[in-house]
Amino acid sequence: MALLGNLIARSLRIRKQFTIQIGTPRSYQMQVFKRLLSKAKNTQFGKHYDFSGILQNSNAYEEFKKNVPFHNYNQMYNRWWKFCHEGESNVCWPGKVKYFALSSGTSESASKHIPVTDDMIKSTKRAGFKQFYSMQNFNLPADVFGKGILMLGGTTSLFERGDYYEGDMSGISAKNMPKWLSFLFYKPGQSISKRPRWEDRIKLIVRKAPTWNVATVCGVPAWVQIVFEEIIKYHKVNNIHDIWPNLSLYIHGGVSFEPYKENFKNLLAKPITYIETYMASEGSFGFQSRPGTPGIKLILNNSIFYEFVPFNEKNFTDEGEIIPNSEAYLINEVVADKEYAVVLSTCAGAWRYLIGDVIKFTSVKDSEFVIVGRTKQFLSLCGEHLSVDNMNKAIDEVQKKMNFSIKEFTVAGFVHEGHFAHKWFIGCDDDVNKNDVIQLIDKTLCKINDDYAVERTSALKHIFIEILHPNVFIDFLHATGKFGAMNKFPRVIKNAQLKEWETFIEPKLVNEVAGT
Repeated sequence: MALLGNLIARSLRIRKQFTIQIGTPRSYQMQVFKRLLSKAKNTQFGKHYDFSGILQNSNAYEEFKKNVPFHNYNQMYNRWWKFCHEGESNVCWPGKVKYFALSSGTSESASKHIPVTDDMIKSTKRAGFKQFYSMQNFNLPADVFGKGILMLGGTTSLFERGDYYEGDMSGISAKNMPKWLSFLFYKPGQSISKRPRWEDRIKLIVRKAPTWNVATVCGVPAWVQIVFEEIIKYHKVNNIHDIWPNLSLYIHGGVSFEPYKENFKNLLAKPITYIETYMASEGSFGFQSRPGTPGIKLILNNSIFYEFVPFNEKNFTDEGEIIPNSEAYLINEVVADKEYAVVLSTCAGAWRYLIGDVIKFTSVKDSEFVIVGRTKQFLSLCGEHLSVDNMNKAIDEVQKKMNFSIKEFTVAGFVHEGHFAHKWFIGCDDDVNKNDVIQLIDKTLCKINDDYAVERTSALKHIFIEILHPNVFIDFLHATGKFGAMNKFPRVIKNAQLKEWETFIEPKLVNEVAGT
C-alpha cells in the first residue's frame, strides 16, 4: 500500500496547485441560500413561509429573516419534523426522509431525531473529501494515505422503523461511505462496526488491533483515549505505537481536545498530528485546514447556510434560549474575538435552527473559528460568564502544573449559605490534594476571565471540588443510556441532570469517606 499512499499524496499536491478560490465568503453563502430556498419552495415549510415570494424580493435574506423565526430542536420537531418522522413527504425538504440521526448530545432531553436526507449524506461526503484534500497542507508522511483509518463511531447496524432507519450520524455516514474506501482503508470494518453494543465493538477492536496497520484515528477524545488504554493494557505494551508504529494522525471533534492532550502524550511514543473537525448530527461544517492555527475553517459552499447571533444577554436568556427577533449576521459581517451562537439552514430541512454551539472567529478573512462552548453550558449565576473554553484551559493548566491526569470533569452552579457557588467534579485516579487543585483552577480562571475575577470578590463566594474515579463518569453515561462512541459528558451539569448525577455519585462519596 506504500505505492498507493505515494500516488495519493502526489495527486493531492497536484490538485492543490490547480485549486483557485473564485468567490467570496458572502457570494458562496448567498448562492447556497438561494439554492436551498429554491429547492424547498414547494415543501410544506416553504409554502408556509412563502419561499417563492422571498426569492422574488430584491433583498431576499432580509425578507427571510422577517418571515422565518429561529427554531430550537423542540420547536422544529414538534411543528415540522415529527411529520417527516411519521412518514410524510415534502415537509421541510423535497421527498421522504430515509434516515434519522439519534442525538442526545449533552443535554437533558431524550434522544432527538434529526432528519438526514440524501442531499445531506452527499454534503457530508463532500465535506469529508474537502478535508482529505486539505491534508496536503500538513507535514504528513506520504504513506499515511495508503494505510488504515480507524473510525470510532456509532454502530452501522441501524434500527429499521417502517419506512426509515435511525441510528448515530457516524453510523449512517459509515454505512453510506464509498465501497472502495470501506474495503481499502476503513477499520474496524463493517463486520465489527455493525455490532449494536459499543462494549462489544471495543472488545473486538482491542483484540484485533495488532492485525491492522493503522495510520489515522478518528473519534471523540474521551473514547479514543479509553480504546488506546485498553489496547495497551490487553496486549501488555508500553504505548499505542508498539501496536501501530505508523500512527501519524488523529482527527478529533465533538469536544475540545485541550483537556485530553496531556493524557494522549502518555499513550504515544512519538508526536502525531492533531486535526480538529466540526461535525454534528445536523451536518459536517468545517475542519482545521492548515497547521499552526487552532481555527476550524467553515465550509461555505456545501448546502448549509449559516447565520451568527451574538451570544449575549440581549439575545439569550439565562437558560441559553434565543430571544425572538434577535439580530443575526452573515459570514461577511462577523468580527473576530466575539462570541456567536451558530444558526443553520440546511439541505436536511433545518431552518434557522439553533444548533447550540458558541464560536469565536480567530480569522474573519479565512472564515476560521474556535468552539468556545454551548448556549446551555455556560455558567453565569451572577455574571461570571464562565465558558467551557475557560474550564478547559483551567483543567489543562492543572494537569501541566501539577503533573497528573484528569480523564473527565463537569461543573455545577448553585446557592450555598446565601451566596453563589461552583462545584467541580473531577475524574482522576491519582492521589491529589483537593485544595491545591481548586486553588489553581480558581487562580487560572481569575487570570483569564475578568468577569469571574470580579464576582469572586463579591457574589461568587464558594468553590468546591470532588475527586472521583474516572469510571464513575463512564458508569453514569451507561446508567442514563448515553454510553457510546458519540456521547460526551456535559461540561456544565444542571437542573434535573444535576440531581440525577448527585444521586448517582452519593454512594461513591460515602464509600470514599468510609475508606471502602
